[in-house]
Amino acid sequence: MEFLQFLSCACIVFTVGMFSTGLADLKKMRASKSADNVQFLPFLTTCLNNLGWLYYGLLKSDGTLVLVNLIGACLQSLYIFFYCHYTNDKRRITAQTLLAGAVLCGGWLYFSVLLPQGESQLSQLGLTCSLFTVSMYLSPLADLVEIVRSRNVERLSFSLTVATFLTSTSWTLYGLQLQDYYIMVPNIPGIVTSLIRVFLFWRFASVVEGMPAYKPIHI
Repeated sequence: MEFLQFLSCACIVFTVGMFSTGLADLKKMRASKSADNVQFLPFLTTCLNNLGWLYYGLLKSDGTLVLVNLIGACLQSLYIFFYCHYTNDKRRITAQTLLAGAVLCGGWLYFSVLLPQGESQLSQLGLTCSLFTVSMYLSPLADLVEIVRSRNVERLSFSLTVATFLTSTSWTLYGLQLQDYYIMVPNIPGIVTSLIRVFLFWRFASVVEGMPAYKPIHI
């Protein structure tokens, strides 16, 4: 098996596995008949991210990008549907969903109609998707600072951390092999933030286990 084909398989397996972690939230919502303890925006922003990369993959004729993000968009849409069904704050959720739909339509109009087809269209779409992905990877940094201050890692998911690390690493190597920096560069922050989470798990694991805590880190 060629290395690029191996990376393609790794990207598919790890990314679908990462997207599937939302099934735990789906199970929680169905069991409690409530969406009170589940965050909605990650589902919505991930769905937008998937659709952007899906379009990029179609323009590049990249089957790996198309397959992964098609599955991701379907899963996120499923999570959104169940969240809308179980939430008590339907007005706010509907407004956020409609706003996301307007952004999606505006993006489609710009990239498909206003921009001429060709390298400019592909590069601008790739840059937009890259910036959006970077912002998603960096958005939890505020939570990580709070975790350092509280020395409590209960809000972190170790399985999601590992899945994010494997996914980001495989996509970084995949983009490097293709010499596509729009794929490679935005996944580097995912590797970095995942390693930070692993360090926090190691550093503050004793707090969760009820053992004597380490001395606090001053930042």
